[in-house]
Amino acid sequence: MLELQPIKELSVSSLQEATRQLRKLRKNFTAIAAIDFFPGEAQAQAQQAIQDLELQLNRQLSPNEPHERTGQITQLEINLYRSRLWATRQRPWVDRLASAWLIQRFIDSDARFIWLVAPEDCPADALGFDFDGASFTHINGKVTFEVLLESFGLNNPGLDRLGALVHFLDVGGAQPSEASGLEQILWGLRNSISDDDQLISSANSVFDALFAAFSEKETP
Repeated sequence: MLELQPIKELSVSSLQEATRQLRKLRKNFTAIAAIDFFPGEAQAQAQQAIQDLELQLNRQLSPNEPHERTGQITQLEINLYRSRLWATRQRPWVDRLASAWLIQRFIDSDARFIWLVAPEDCPADALGFDFDGASFTHINGKVTFEVLLESFGLNNPGLDRLGALVHFLDVGGAQPSEASGLEQILWGLRNSISDDDQLISSANSVFDALFAAFSEKETP
């Protein structure tokens, strides 16, 4: 059975390079698996090893990443979630950036955001997302963005494609073709913008463009 040693804490540049190499490894593995007509234990071990590496790297990039839990995703009435205070961990990365965009664009256009140093700092009147104990977090293999989609019944092919991108960049899995480009853009924004409100505003423009492109492709 394949065993992985824990990844030591990396600098930002080293983490970027490690992530790039891991994405390449995932792509090569996917190509090989596609022509492996007799998959066995070795393929399953390799798949698990890559997923474990992806998780380790994501936890370095995004400390306090929520642990997946199981349970029913409750269907919610979107009109009850207007003009609310939303809270998540500071220095947002892919899932939190995309979730904040989704909240502002499709759920609560008057949303206000606060950025938490630690999850336990979340005010009682705030709707938390993407941390353990939050109102919206990882459930049943879905990342927070996907949980928000399901919770509010946001059925849209463009949003589904964005969900696949966010899922891969946050926890791994099947790699969409746009993943590498989006990751590099978000890396650049996060490393050059220190204010989280400004970061969200800039990232929103990226997700707006992606959603428009995905929606146009779906148009007959």
